[in-house]
Amino acid sequence: MGPRIGPVGEEPQMPDKDTKAMKGTDDTPGGKASPDAQDLQPSVFHSIKFFVLCHSLLQLSQLMISGYLKSSISTVEKRFGLSSQTSGLLAAFNEVGNTILIVFVSYFGSRVHRPRLIGCGAILVVLAGLLMTFPHFISEPYRYDRTSSGDMSQDFKASLCLPTTLVPAPAASNSSCSSHTEVKHLTVVGIMFMAQTLLGVGAVPIQPFGISYIDDFAHSNNSPLYLGILFAVTLMGPGLAFGLGSVMLRLYVDIDRMPEGGISLTPKDPRWVGAWWLGFLVSAGAVALAAIPYFFFPKEMPTEKHELRFRRRVLAVASKDEDSPSEQSPGEPPEKQVLGQIAPDLTVIQFIKVFPRVLLRTLRHPIFLLVVLSQVCLSCAVAGMATFLSKFLERQFSITASYANMFIGCLSIPTAIMGIAMGGILVKCLHLSPLRCSALCLLGTLFCLLFKLPLFFMGCPTHQIAGITPQSDQPGLELFPGCMEPCSCPSDDFNPVCDPSTHVEYLTPCHAGCTNQVAQAALNKSQVFYTNCSCVTGGGPVQAGSCDSTCSHLVLPFILLMSLGGVMASLTHTPSFMLILRGVKKEDKALAVGIQFMLLRVLAWMPSPVIHGSAIDTTCVHWAWSCGRRAVCRYYDNDLLRNRFIGLQFFFSMGSLACFALIWAILRQQDKEERTKVASSGLQQQLLESRPEKKPEESRV
Repeated sequence: MGPRIGPVGEEPQMPDKDTKAMKGTDDTPGGKASPDAQDLQPSVFHSIKFFVLCHSLLQLSQLMISGYLKSSISTVEKRFGLSSQTSGLLAAFNEVGNTILIVFVSYFGSRVHRPRLIGCGAILVVLAGLLMTFPHFISEPYRYDRTSSGDMSQDFKASLCLPTTLVPAPAASNSSCSSHTEVKHLTVVGIMFMAQTLLGVGAVPIQPFGISYIDDFAHSNNSPLYLGILFAVTLMGPGLAFGLGSVMLRLYVDIDRMPEGGISLTPKDPRWVGAWWLGFLVSAGAVALAAIPYFFFPKEMPTEKHELRFRRRVLAVASKDEDSPSEQSPGEPPEKQVLGQIAPDLTVIQFIKVFPRVLLRTLRHPIFLLVVLSQVCLSCAVAGMATFLSKFLERQFSITASYANMFIGCLSIPTAIMGIAMGGILVKCLHLSPLRCSALCLLGTLFCLLFKLPLFFMGCPTHQIAGITPQSDQPGLELFPGCMEPCSCPSDDFNPVCDPSTHVEYLTPCHAGCTNQVAQAALNKSQVFYTNCSCVTGGGPVQAGSCDSTCSHLVLPFILLMSLGGVMASLTHTPSFMLILRGVKKEDKALAVGIQFMLLRVLAWMPSPVIHGSAIDTTCVHWAWSCGRRAVCRYYDNDLLRNRFIGLQFFFSMGSLACFALIWAILRQQDKEERTKVASSGLQQQLLESRPEKKPEESRV
């Protein structure tokens, strides 16, 4: 806390300019006021409005760098040979450091220089972003074929049915699987996990200290408006992350070290890997720029004196309502203050001793526990979808990663923000009671389930892959693998081709028995065909690349229904938050919110990506192998993938619906009991009031 100025009883009457001048003494050596203290009064770093602007930009860029990995998750899997379970664990790992340290933020409170600590956290986020790009620079150039990286002209010829040239290939491939290769792979994966952990640690002080700083020095009536602006701008971060991913994944991964003669891939090729690392550099640069002003803000600034006239009209979604900590008056007793104001009076040992008791007391509250469980279920669905929706759209509808990210960034995330805003507006304008808040949450979750139900039937069938998916009714497939036995096709090669007449896909031209290739120029690009294919009816030709999907047009209706379900689910955000604020004791509100976010991280945001990734891995029908270990999945059973991915979403939404139904039933029962008590007390009051009036009448008679 800052030094007391003058007598305690006279402090509120101190003139504003004197307060600002004396506040400036903290920043001068020896605590003496500088001669030009009056010139520092209009400094922009003593304005809470400027702090709100800076913090909005910082949280926007911080969420952008946190969400960028989710936009490029399938690309990272392809580049480094990761399964969906491993990539899900990687995406969830930033919650580990965050969860471990977030509890102690409430202890430090105003003991520390909050702006500088926010700036230090932002620097850690920048370092984490730079560390995420490090695997790209220490790895060899991406090889999408079996030729050397400097001989890209042999791309298509390397996969032809040429026995004499392909026989020694497996030995060469096995010789490259040395212990050094495996150590390098583990090093690359370890660096990414370390970067994600550092990203979570750096994010710890940013939001809590920023919110408390705004709440301490903003006018009590302006604080909800400033927090609303902060949350509204912050929520655009994930949308910008997917938009950035859409742009960067159109660029080739090795754009900084392109081979001579260029590459023969296009973004539609299943072997394409985009410049996933470039987005981390852009995001880290944005965080670095946003972090600079925090080293110039004071530890304490003059409290804002004037109320904004339009504060009640802007962004009611982030309003903390009448129960927000910003409305705590300085004259309230200490036990009524939030934990962040109590913590400075406790030592670390005392804080650790007090925390379990308050935690158990809060968890024994039935409404709080049910609300948190419902939010855990919804957060599990959101975390899994945010991590793997892009990959799901790629695989299910055969679209590029850039196209999938564009859909998510332009439709899914903005509609979710609209749902959160609508929920806040309904709570604020209709003055919803806890019972009606629970009813709103129940209806929102129910409509979310209804919108998700048709998604089970909207998808594309599994591609017909020769030798992988059994399709006995297709001519020519019964020749596999006998027709390509003389070709000595390597098992680890991947250069898919498609037979347009039967819509059957082959792993390589060699697996189709093709011995010749033909390149045709069309629309400023070269289209490659393979001929003399012994495994194809009529001998071909077959075209390079995967077969086009017959139902790609369903991706837009699918994402629209998914977005509408997201609107209904996010509609419950503010009402459920108000159920927590209005359902626990005043002195436990801050800790209850902290426990809520901690449980959401531990029970939802950490395990959900791993659960969804494991479910996705179980639908794989063909794995790529690298040095004897299972790497990335190349083909999925689309029907099984859709049923399990959407099934998990449906399961978690059902759990949330059940919790909200129990909350509504409990609150309805409490409301009935309260009305009965009020009616009985009113009847007793009427009887008591009527008795004195009857006695004089009887005496007169």
